[in-house]
Amino acid sequence: MSVLTDPHTLVTTTAVLSDASRSTAGILLLALVTVETGGMYMLKIVRGGADVTPFQEKFARAGHAHAGVLLLLALICQILADSTTQTGALNWLSRSGVAASALLMPGGFFFSSMGAGRTQPNRLIALVFAGAALLAISLISLGIGLLTA
Repeated sequence: MSVLTDPHTLVTTTAVLSDASRSTAGILLLALVTVETGGMYMLKIVRGGADVTPFQEKFARAGHAHAGVLLLLALICQILADSTTQTGALNWLSRSGVAASALLMPGGFFFSSMGAGRTQPNRLIALVFAGAALLAISLISLGIGLLTA
């Protein structure tokens, strides 16, 4: 990254991630490959190559979209979490809560719609709500952590 400090001087800086952010970001980037693989299955569904109900197609789309968006948000949270002074549970929520919700919410969409001919979700839909609650708590934690740092 280059920063212009005055019209005649160009200073080059590099963002430094904490060890926790660097390792978590590496894991999240590898996890995005699974979302890409899921995209291949989505193509199969929309091209009519998979025998699914309209409900199952909608839930597959929702699960796939939530997985990708939440993993990207979790990557952003790594950088932001390094800017807080949080420790313990609050640090975990700010740094890893969104990543955990990226497992829970899509998992809820996928697992609650599995089964031949299913037209409504099973009890595993609770994972979507658990993931949503964790996402909200994690974002609140990170937001407050940034505002109070």
